[in-house]
Amino acid sequence: MLIYILFVNSDSSGDIIVMTQTPESLAVSPGDTATIRCKASANAYSNMALYQQKSGQAPKLLIYSASTRPSGIPDRFSGSGSGTDFTFTISRVEADDAGDYYCQQDQSCTVILEKLKRTRNVVH
Repeated sequence: MLIYILFVNSDSSGDIIVMTQTPESLAVSPGDTATIRCKASANAYSNMALYQQKSGQAPKLLIYSASTRPSGIPDRFSGSGSGTDFTFTISRVEADDAGDYYCQQDQSCTVILEKLKRTRNVVH
């Protein structure tokens, strides 16, 4: 039995924020640029994060507060946006960038059992 986790986001008032992430699958070549777009159903302000997950590993935080990189994350990873529309970009894609990428409203979340929406990045 396969169980997926869906992070259902809520704002400070407890309202549910539904994330729409595109594309669902993205194939790029090394050196290219990959773009992931995330749309929130309600104002997420600048509280948006991007995670990368590789098979068998825990998710890795790449961007938080829409555009801030944690220490150690290369500047090839960038983000922008506020409110309901966010864009995350991977420049000069490397083979090691292959994995699943998740947008997450990073103020609060409730976990339920459902299918997780993601962008699968395949580097050729």
